[in-house]
Amino acid sequence: MNQDPALKPADLERFCEFLYQRTGMVFGESKRYYIERRIADRVKATGSGHFSDWFATLRNRPGELEAMINAFTVNETYFYREDHQLRALSRSILPAIARTKGPGDKIRIWSVPCSTGEEPYSIAIWLLENWPMVDAYNVEIVGSDIDTEALQAARLGRFGDRALQRLPADVIQRYFEQRRPGEHEIIQDLKESVAFTPANLIEGDSVADQGGFEVIFCRNVLIYFDDAARARAVDNLYTALRPGGFICLGHTESMSRISDRFDTCRFEDAVVYRRPERRT
Repeated sequence: MNQDPALKPADLERFCEFLYQRTGMVFGESKRYYIERRIADRVKATGSGHFSDWFATLRNRPGELEAMINAFTVNETYFYREDHQLRALSRSILPAIARTKGPGDKIRIWSVPCSTGEEPYSIAIWLLENWPMVDAYNVEIVGSDIDTEALQAARLGRFGDRALQRLPADVIQRYFEQRRPGEHEIIQDLKESVAFTPANLIEGDSVADQGGFEVIFCRNVLIYFDDAARARAVDNLYTALRPGGFICLGHTESMSRISDRFDTCRFEDAVVYRRPERRT
């Protein structure tokens, strides 16, 4: 930062508490270098002289709060990540849900956080390729994230070779158009099949605004929260999940260590969690 080579301990603590209250993400002294680099970038971008000047701007300018949150989110993902859960989706989860639906009924699937769109687009592609009943229902896929820059990239739908490396060549040919060497764009029909919206998992109103879902993919984000923020997020996810609906977590995350409100479902391809139809 311009004249401050390092954050004072009190300033670091103040910032980390501010970030935690708004996102649930836990940072501290062990992440000092990571924090200082990103704050330095924002201090420079806003023309602030010192941390204290920038922090005042952060607290009073919503646009800067959004930019700061974008700077601290992690967007490492790729197509068909943890594809065992996609197999469970088409083989076990959706057939179970379809038994409670009639032809043409809506089935809503939520990917949160969706990062730059690889996961919700993967869900759309997987269902077109692997669930024969996909056209019998009105499947609505929503991708949400707290990072507004990631959402803009998701809507654009352009991806490098690395993001597509797990996709079969024929799938790439069917659902992507090559813009230039190393860059591929999702075809327009597939773009239109996924809606992207901003959402903050620890804010109840933000989650409630998304409506109810039969399936939620919430993978590899709860590990960044502490116990209190994790519990708040899971309570909000429980409310967003319709009775009888399913939630998929990341492979290092376990709902049983967070909440007892869900039933554990051990399918052939994956362990997922279900909101009971009703509680006694």
